Amino acid sequence: LPLIHLLCLFNRKNVDDFTGPRERSDLGFLTFDLSSDLQPIFDWNVKQLFLYLSAEYATRSNALNQVVLWDKIVLRGENTKLNLRDMKSKYFFFDDGNGLRANKNITLTLSWNVVPNAGILPLVAGSGHVSLPFPESYETTKSY
Repeated sequence: LPLIHLLCLFNRKNVDDFTGPRERSDLGFLTFDLSSDLQPIFDWNVKQLFLYLSAEYATRSNALNQVVLWDKIVLRGENTKLNLRDMKSKYFFFDDGNGLRANKNITLTLSWNVVPNAGILPLVAGSGHVSLPFPESYETTKSY
């Protein structure tokens, strides 16, 4: 498996949640750097890779929360050396309450699906992950 280097910075806001009885929920923001050489994954039967970055964390109301934050497709023949800097999450990082605030163990993992020319679709987790805390205070939002 390729070695993955991941560096992240978290921020969080408390925003209106119109989906249920709660009035406010946490919305996380993620900025990350990602570097890896995916060439060792590609063999004669790999057509493309579907990469995705996910976050896992526990809260009082849920023992396990999983959120996909970013994804990318790498086709055979494309550059397999990733050197992504200052990337933003592609999808919202919503918690169904205030479970991100001061959460000390948000674990990020890069995983991928191998899309083969023939055969099964294996799901593979990367060789490394990073666990980081969310800040204790909310980011303030300016009104214009």
